[in-house]
Amino acid sequence: MAELSALVKDLALILIVAGVVTLLFKKLKQPLVLGYIVAGFVVSPHMPYTMSVIDTENIHSWADIGVMFLLFTLGLDFSFKKILKMGFGPAITTVTIIFFMMTLGICVGYAFGWVKMDCIFLGGMIATSSTTIIYKALNDLRLRQQQFAGVVMSVLILEDILAIVLMVMLSAIAQGSGADGGQMINAILKIGFFLVLWFVVGIFFLPWFLRSVRKLMNAETLLIVALGLCCLMAVLSTRVGFSSAFGAFVMGSILAETVEAEKIIKVVEPVKNLFGAIFFVSVGMLVEPAILAKYAIPILVLVLTILLGQALFGTFGFLLGGQSLKSAMRCGFSMAQIGEFSFIIASLGLSLGVISDFMYPVVVAVSVITTFLTPYMIKASVPAYGFLEKHLPKKWILYVNRLTLTHANQQDSSSNWKKMLGQMAANTLIYSIVTAATIVVMLTLVYPIFKRMIPAGWAEWVTGLLTMVLISPLLRAMVMKKNHSEEFKALWAESAYNRLPLAFTVLLRLALALMFVFYVVHYLSDFSNAILICIGVAVLALIILSRTVKHRSIRLERLFILNLRSRDIEAQVHGLRRPLYEGHLLDRDVHIADFDVPINSLWMGKTLKELAVGQKYGVHISSIMRANRRYNIPDGESIIFPGDKLEVIGSDDQLAVFGHDLANELFEEDHELEKREMKLRRFVIGKNSPFVGRNLQESGIRDKYNCMVVGLEEGKENLSQVNPSYRFHSGDILWVVGEESHLKTLFEI
Repeated sequence: MAELSALVKDLALILIVAGVVTLLFKKLKQPLVLGYIVAGFVVSPHMPYTMSVIDTENIHSWADIGVMFLLFTLGLDFSFKKILKMGFGPAITTVTIIFFMMTLGICVGYAFGWVKMDCIFLGGMIATSSTTIIYKALNDLRLRQQQFAGVVMSVLILEDILAIVLMVMLSAIAQGSGADGGQMINAILKIGFFLVLWFVVGIFFLPWFLRSVRKLMNAETLLIVALGLCCLMAVLSTRVGFSSAFGAFVMGSILAETVEAEKIIKVVEPVKNLFGAIFFVSVGMLVEPAILAKYAIPILVLVLTILLGQALFGTFGFLLGGQSLKSAMRCGFSMAQIGEFSFIIASLGLSLGVISDFMYPVVVAVSVITTFLTPYMIKASVPAYGFLEKHLPKKWILYVNRLTLTHANQQDSSSNWKKMLGQMAANTLIYSIVTAATIVVMLTLVYPIFKRMIPAGWAEWVTGLLTMVLISPLLRAMVMKKNHSEEFKALWAESAYNRLPLAFTVLLRLALALMFVFYVVHYLSDFSNAILICIGVAVLALIILSRTVKHRSIRLERLFILNLRSRDIEAQVHGLRRPLYEGHLLDRDVHIADFDVPINSLWMGKTLKELAVGQKYGVHISSIMRANRRYNIPDGESIIFPGDKLEVIGSDDQLAVFGHDLANELFEEDHELEKREMKLRRFVIGKNSPFVGRNLQESGIRDKYNCMVVGLEEGKENLSQVNPSYRFHSGDILWVVGEESHLKTLFEI
């Protein structure tokens, strides 16, 4: 028999050990991520008393795939529109925390005398908190429905996004000669260019493609298509100098805007879990006990740095974001740990060969310790606030709360100039990037093909004309967009002094569009500069005056907007959108939370009137979501069904009590499941049987003995159906179905 490959043996060992350890951690109510890391430590070559992985290189390759799929699924949960709707508060908080924590990490690294790249990567490793671990801790502590938890999750989403950007920047710094400002600006500009390009192109084509093949898609084909797109973008990302993980995240974020996003998340989840487990196991394999003992003091210092740094700077960041002091402290204390992105950044540093080998096991040890301490930090936030409240002057606390709450409730009153210039800048940036990408494709890919196929001289004309046809709608939109907006008209009519600056905005965009035309003509021709400019102006004038181009430009823009809003439209159709009034509740402590009714809930089948949730908990059920339908303002006769999603309005304390009772008032589990097996038995009615002379209902076989008569044997090929009026006789042969214990009771009569 053929010998199994080392890869299969290693995979069997990893999954078996990971399965056993994670079951143990599940029993201990600890995060599964820690279980995977411990499993990796058990099967690593550094553990002399257990079986070890044979070929670690293959495992690391699978781990790289795991990182890619982890970030792909993270992208599926991410939405550009969600980030924009969050406002400035979470963004200010996130930038503040990452800046201070990264600076703190770099300073700690320098204090220990570590080299520059170790310090920079250490700052990146401790800059962000773990979404998975915090979500799990809040869920275990039954705090997920409280208002501060929603604020924390918003910041964590933004942290994950900035962590992706941070990875790309660290990669660019590591591959360059130093961490100078110009290099970082170039890295940011490069990220921005490709993000906008990929997102715009993706929103144009992917929703259209998925709509076209929707009838052909099932779960299997959707999985293959989604993973294929993920890997394709990973390859493209590496080709332009980014990591495969960054490309996977971008593709996930593009697919997140499609109607199929929820289905993709479900079918990809098992694949992500498998490869993600292998990644975290590979993290544990790199932990060396000797290194942990040698670097015990740095590990403890880093743990204290994260706990105190997040408690202090996290609270400060949330205060700047508009939270009250109590809420800011609860949020800041919740962020005091590091997780999966720390491992990913450490893996990046090792793969690039720019950090020391000891960094990886050190950051894993720090993550494990801070993860165990996370629930205690969350619990400590309220006593810590109580301590401050007792020892600080009350006017200080009132001043801080008044300042932050006023800041949070202020509305952005942008002037017409600010609004118009912002929209113009965004449109110009997007259309410039797409135009530049189109020109690059035409001149570097299409033009060489035409030169081989078409006689000299004609290739330039054909390429130039085709390029102009493709970019003309983009250039026209760049120049003319917002020139007829309400803000533009209002400013034009408001004052004669506004007209010169307004005209300048048009001329500036006109000059930018002319530069694109000039570049194309210059690339394909040897005419003098004067002739090139004249040709460019003439072509641009034709573009602006062309109604055909105008209609094409409008049609393309409408298609883009339709694709961008397709998931929102689907959510509205199925009643999945949260109510608009959520952000306008007058009491800051009152908010909306979602609760899922468990399938074994004691509440199912009862009406809202019977449950009396208003009188008992002081909350209001505003909507019931059932089978993609929303039932708004349910009355007292509305019945609760298992699987319902309840939208509930109340304070943190009220919602906490409501959620606790809903989650715990359940039918008891059946611990004797094996005894519930149904069996078919042949039952002969004896001469002295109490069933003689009785019909089926009078016999009580169903009601009293919990058994069911399926037929009467009369010597025919098939059993006869028992008529309800038929009275049993001695010698009748019945076939009865029931549980073993019930059948035994019936047969003993």
